[in-house]
Amino acid sequence: MTIPASGYPLTAAVSPRVQVAEHTGSTNADLVEAASADDLPHLSVLLTTDQRSGRGRLDRRWETPPGSALALSVLLHVGDLPIEARGWIPLAAGWAMTEAIRAQLSDADVWLKWPNDVLVGGRKICGILAEATLDFAAVVVGSGVNTAMAPEQLPVETATSFAVEGEVCDEDRLIADYLVRLDRALTALTASGGDAVASGLHADVVAACGTLGLPVRVSFPDGSLLEGVASGIDTEGRLQVTRPGALHSTSVSAGDIVHLRF
Repeated sequence: MTIPASGYPLTAAVSPRVQVAEHTGSTNADLVEAASADDLPHLSVLLTTDQRSGRGRLDRRWETPPGSALALSVLLHVGDLPIEARGWIPLAAGWAMTEAIRAQLSDADVWLKWPNDVLVGGRKICGILAEATLDFAAVVVGSGVNTAMAPEQLPVETATSFAVEGEVCDEDRLIADYLVRLDRALTALTASGGDAVASGLHADVVAACGTLGLPVRVSFPDGSLLEGVASGIDTEGRLQVTRPGALHSTSVSAGDIVHLRF
């Protein structure tokens, strides 16, 4: 990739280790492997604008033309965070990236789709995937942000990019903003003993989540479906879906969410 003449000074001021790859198969796979072999510091970053074998949620392929998108992975040491609270890590990343993108697209309708996609005007600009290291003491969070992608390069009609939105992405600022917010959120979550409500993370995610209040269809890994209204996010980070006429909501911890209208 072409490294900006100024490098990534804002990112380097936040991260103790910033590695820029000319191209790679997957930044997540590379960083998971590196973290398993070496003692890499918290907030270590690996990034590229030419990722050739990326993966998204539900093991979907994520490939983009060189130079059109930013693939970013960050290593998070989470050994002090209770296991039962680690489901909040992808949500924290989704919230942090939503805020970082919103800071540059201030005139656009930017919000979080549960659990961790970022949408602009209802169209996806960023997806996030979290993976644990082999010893489960750290988590690698990968983000794919559509930056310079032209309209004809968009993989689906429901996608967008900074370029399509009429903006040039300041990648250095975007990464630094994202890292600062993500680190602060997880530091507060750890300090609260994993209590997302006490740490403020629950409120932040709820405020950013545009899925809430919408009718949704949930496709579960076993092939079953659930339709209803996204009525809330519980203290474990699960999406609450209320079916028509039901007295109680159903908790969704994993599934493919489709917004039935925006």
